[in-house]
Amino acid sequence: MKRHMTTLLVGMALLVARAAVAAEPESAGAPAAPRALAHSPSAGDAAYDPAGRRDPFRPPRANQTTATGEIRSPLQRYDIGQLKLVAVIYQANEPRAVVEDDAGLGYIVKVGTAIGANGGAVKAIEQGKLRVEEESVDFYGDRQTSEVVMELATEERGK
Repeated sequence: MKRHMTTLLVGMALLVARAAVAAEPESAGAPAAPRALAHSPSAGDAAYDPAGRRDPFRPPRANQTTATGEIRSPLQRYDIGQLKLVAVIYQANEPRAVVEDDAGLGYIVKVGTAIGANGGAVKAIEQGKLRVEEESVDFYGDRQTSEVVMELATEERGK
């Protein structure tokens, strides 16, 4: 019983001592308790400006707008290499073609349809072929146009 009473008195003394220490104001000579440091930018620090940069936590295809701010169509979200030509209707007044994305969704295109992430457009639809013209900017900042030919996959050539 004496041992339990001693333990109880020591515990109460510790609680009273902790409460007294917590209530005391900090003195100038005592080390301060760690606090969250507030960083004030100095003249030499550069502030990060995310304007015009891609969000690194969003997938690249999630960019829904073009440089001019207009909303992109589903065909403009894919690179030309990610699309596959699956059908061509060339004996009509206005030839059309069907391209398929990697998810298996088909899109009907005609001459002038915007296609590809690099601002391409369908230039011609021929028998078994689709010609797309894209503009690209090289390392030096010069604009170059390139033509990409998508061919219809046949059984002889394989898929």
